[in-house]
Amino acid sequence: MSDQDAYVPPRVWQWEQPSGGKFASINRPIAGPTHDAVLPVGKHPLQLYSMGTPNGVKVTVMLEELLALGHADAEYDAWLIRIGDGDQFGSGFVEVNPNSKIPALMDHTTAPPTRVFESGAILLYLAEKFGEFLPGEHAARTETLNWLFWQMGSAPFLGGGFGHFYAYAPESFEYPVNRFAMEAKRQLDVLDRRLAKSRYLGGELYTIADIANWPWYGQLALGRLYDAGEFLQVQEYRNVRRWAGEIDARPAVLRGRMVNRTFGEPEMQLRERHDASDFETGTQDKLDSANAD
Repeated sequence: MSDQDAYVPPRVWQWEQPSGGKFASINRPIAGPTHDAVLPVGKHPLQLYSMGTPNGVKVTVMLEELLALGHADAEYDAWLIRIGDGDQFGSGFVEVNPNSKIPALMDHTTAPPTRVFESGAILLYLAEKFGEFLPGEHAARTETLNWLFWQMGSAPFLGGGFGHFYAYAPESFEYPVNRFAMEAKRQLDVLDRRLAKSRYLGGELYTIADIANWPWYGQLALGRLYDAGEFLQVQEYRNVRRWAGEIDARPAVLRGRMVNRTFGEPEMQLRERHDASDFETGTQDKLDSANAD
């Protein structure tokens, strides 16, 4: 870009036109609801309002893992929130999450029901509620939380940074793509160095740190995110790919990937989940297909 074409920010920014490429229709500089919409409530103790993006997958994987361990109280209804249609700006959803982002959870085992929003907070809430996937020993618990919160701070650079400018921006520009590709590769290197020393991120146990990181970095390493595997040369990160493949093979992870999914292979989409039996029709075919990915 020449100096004559260079963008010069105005003294005062004003919202004059849609911005955000694919997601321009839902981007705005203000919070709050845009319309009235009551959230549905199903029969189970936990009500999840989400979509099968990486942040949504974190929670459905966690719930399916808890159910696999025999925690019947982790049964849940997963209602689809179509973020491209602006469902997250409905008044009911905003009451659960004033930030208007998926996922959001309501726990009806408490009186009054407890709202939990932000994916990391939901994972920590469920881990503490059910006593799973979070070590009790001080050092192991702290290391797990280190990597949980590392993901909270790092993934926006992968998603809103690299993912946006590489895959979704209305125009492609060299500087932002290069800037965020560099950061995405740095983050993969951080993980690769850690996973060279331990089986999982928190240590030798599978924890919420892995459940939080895998939908982003695991799927990136497996070539499922932004179609960017070759561009970022993910094959270089052998320890991340080993970790990603091991978690990918877990049956609960395969089920969690399907829930609230509206894109990709039709056999991998379970747009709403209200009972474990929802997986029964063609479940084995779905799991076999997922394993073959």
